[in-house]
Amino acid sequence: MQQYLLKDGQILTLREAEPGDAERLLAYIEQVAGESENLTMGPGEFELTVEQEQDYLQASAASPTSLYLLAEIDGAIVGNISFGAGKRQRIRHTGEFGITVARSAWGLGIGGHLLAALIQWARTGGIVRKINLFVRVDNVPAIHLYKKYGFQIEGTQTREFYIRGEFIDVHLMGLHIDPEGVV
Repeated sequence: MQQYLLKDGQILTLREAEPGDAERLLAYIEQVAGESENLTMGPGEFELTVEQEQDYLQASAASPTSLYLLAEIDGAIVGNISFGAGKRQRIRHTGEFGITVARSAWGLGIGGHLLAALIQWARTGGIVRKINLFVRVDNVPAIHLYKKYGFQIEGTQTREFYIRGEFIDVHLMGLHIDPEGVV
């Protein structure tokens, strides 16, 4: 568990998600799915049951190449980041993450704290050597954040999103990870 003082004076707590968080987490995901069109899902499209989410969180916690962090203010979930790497030996060093921040907490630096925690976890774990993400080409604040933490645009995938009759392209961004202590 890590705590940070936010720009508005509130205390942010980052911690690993546990199976007991599943019900609250599903409610949070449904909330943010309706707050942003930058996510891969809209309201009602995240169709896991509480039991399935519990299993997912359990498996994530047990894997050395998966991470699921919650961001909380006063016990309320205001953000999350999840990372999963490949299962096979040839690709277990690389994976992709997803991140959300509740609209009510935008602009407080929560995304940066979640991202920094993921990068530090990868560096100290010694297995993950590449972190990837997809981001809408028009999501300028997110692209700026990712570049601030060293991610580079590696390519563009066309027509990845289809929202209200419009196709939207995404950038593939990546960050090479050197294990802690390696120069």
